Amino acid sequence: MDATLTVKADVKGRLTIPQQLRKALGIEPGDIFFVAIDEDHKELRFAKAENPFDVLAQHAINEHRAGRTRNLREFAAENGIPLEDV
Repeated sequence: MDATLTVKADVKGRLTIPQQLRKALGIEPGDIFFVAIDEDHKELRFAKAENPFDVLAQHAINEHRAGRTRNLREFAAENGIPLEDV
């Protein structure tokens, strides 16, 4: 989406992100954002915060689905690590 949208601050200073933009960016209620201030240009920059554990979990899921993972016994065998049967 390459468009300039206009929003208006309410009396508490809140901005509403239009629904089409929220949908396009995957913004959900409760999402957290970083806000950077550029005082020279009187600009605000927002970046959606990502939970690093969510990012790692999604990476692991993608690797598993692509067949690029090994189970513990395979890893141990490849690296000469003895496992005791429990």
